[in-house]
Amino acid sequence: MKLEIRKIGDSTGLILPKELLGRLNLGQGDWLHVTEAPDGSLRLTPYDPEFDRAITMMDELMVEYRDTLEALAK
Repeated sequence: MKLEIRKIGDSTGLILPKELLGRLNLGQGDWLHVTEAPDGSLRLTPYDPEFDRAITMMDELMVEYRDTLEALAK
């Protein structure tokens, strides 16, 4: 699916077609969560506050235990 980035007022936006909104079960005013994969691709999912909290917690743990995680990765 090819989407065009457009100027919307003083901002830049992406118009999501009705079909894509239906597949994501989203409507006007809903939020999207964007995650980046190791290959640089992006994944769009409906925003889930619980998932966001879990990701934030994991980011904090990874910073705190960076040395331990690096040692375990060897």
